[in-house]
Amino acid sequence: MLDDRKARVLQALVEEYVVTGEPVSSQAIVDRSGLDVSSATVRSELARLESYGFAIQPHTSAGRIPTNQGYRYYVDHCSPGRLRSATQERIRKFFSEVHREVSRLLKETSGLLSDITHLPAVVIGPQTDVERIHAIHLVHLGGRAVLVVTIAENGQVTQQVVTLGFEPTADQLDEAERVIERVYAGRDRDEASTDNRLSSTDLPDLVARIIDPVHEEIQRGGGGQPELFVGGTSQLADLWADLAIVHRMLDLLERDSDVQAMLGESTDGTSVRIGEELGDTLDLAVVSAPFGPGGSGRIGVIGPMRMDYRRTIRVVEKVGENLEERLGADS
Repeated sequence: MLDDRKARVLQALVEEYVVTGEPVSSQAIVDRSGLDVSSATVRSELARLESYGFAIQPHTSAGRIPTNQGYRYYVDHCSPGRLRSATQERIRKFFSEVHREVSRLLKETSGLLSDITHLPAVVIGPQTDVERIHAIHLVHLGGRAVLVVTIAENGQVTQQVVTLGFEPTADQLDEAERVIERVYAGRDRDEASTDNRLSSTDLPDLVARIIDPVHEEIQRGGGGQPELFVGGTSQLADLWADLAIVHRMLDLLERDSDVQAMLGESTDGTSVRIGEELGDTLDLAVVSAPFGPGGSGRIGVIGPMRMDYRRTIRVVEKVGENLEERLGADS
């Protein structure tokens, strides 16, 4: 634990570097921190912070910049910032006006979070223990292909394509849809799985030949991976000057499992992971927070270590809280 003066010097160093991106001088730290000390005293404290591994001097005559350890100490001891009233109103208005099925809501929320933070944003949908089905629709795609649209009571929409052994008529599809909806509506997949109405001998043969593969596909649709949405990838080039990092980030963001791993587990609470804590040597930090039933969803942003952590933490938490309230209002 640093004493109060060293902690304030480190705080000023991180916050000044976040703003300027340039090595920070001792005089800049005096000005930002409000400490009633000389530049020489600050230089002495910076030298001590450097010996602790919290700061480095990239060039002999330059100021200091924070290290991974310096960022880590700062994040562990800082409090979330206060949001401007305009930002809070923007978040409140978005969630009061948006009325979307869950997938679109999560996707648009990732865009909102990215717009506010100017960082790529990720939203991972929550999982529910029991997913009850509200409606099922069958859409003829042409030929033998049928699109199965399953709408859960929580608004989750799943789309699956089934290839039949024949080309169905509109009447056959309508009858098959009516039978399947009567069985599934208001029930989860397990409850509907053994309903003998799906295999009734009273069904016309061709209708039964639609119902069987559709039923199997609906059953396979349960228990899948949560939906994941990434917004703001167009900002990557503005965040990292090194195009090699930009390309690696684009590649990483295309792998859902890696993105989920970066954001952490739902049990982590609000989390800030920096640099090597993410298992990579990239200039990278991730701020995330849980939302949804049991905190099973996760929302966060990805950016360089030189980010405004206090504001970012507060924005992520605020958007997550409003998203959770919106999902609760719709359930």
